[in-house]
Amino acid sequence: MAVQFPPVALFDLDGTLLDSAPDMLATANRMLAARGRPPLALAQLRQHVSKGARAMIGASFPELDAAAREALVPEFLAVYREELGRHGRLFDGVDALLEALEGAGTRWGIVTNKPEYLAREVVAGLGWGQRCAVLVGGDTFPEKKPHPMPLLEAARRLGTEPARCVYVGDDERDVVAARGAGMPSIAALWGYRLDGEDPAAWRADVLAARPRELLDPARWPRVRAAA
Repeated sequence: MAVQFPPVALFDLDGTLLDSAPDMLATANRMLAARGRPPLALAQLRQHVSKGARAMIGASFPELDAAAREALVPEFLAVYREELGRHGRLFDGVDALLEALEGAGTRWGIVTNKPEYLAREVVAGLGWGQRCAVLVGGDTFPEKKPHPMPLLEAARRLGTEPARCVYVGDDERDVVAARGAGMPSIAALWGYRLDGEDPAAWRADVLAARPRELLDPARWPRVRAAA
């Protein structure tokens, strides 16, 4: 029997499907400019993108304490909404991967820690509104990754068992969430990582260096057979 793609593929968004670091950089630099401060280079911010708005604010304003960084979150999200989709792009091979999955009858969706309203704007801007089978944001449910709830609820919405899905993400939280949900995982090595992070230590089922590797169904972890 030929090796097949899993019935359901779920993806993280930033750092996995979308190279959104340029949008985030534009956001941070607008906030810095408003305060008369010099801009950051992409390399200074890129590794923080998958850690979320608070991490990027911390990288942009390292002198601020946690409370002061938290106070900047609404401003960051508001500015980011204006920059959203203007500078970023899909990682090379993502379009081909999604087309291959669809051609094989695999449903695919997104589970991200980005607020759902922003994730929906990204998905709409990419023309994925009718293609993405499920979209879960960081505020869709009471818990977000690394808690397994978002992945469990995505599977429930699709009417399938978590063990019949595979989750692909570029952060350790993605792998931890998948493990907690009983879902096989792929670590996307093309994404965003802090210096010193070792994806091999995350214990994902598969490590993939580029999206195009996943065009081969044999590179995907095996899922549980249908009951």
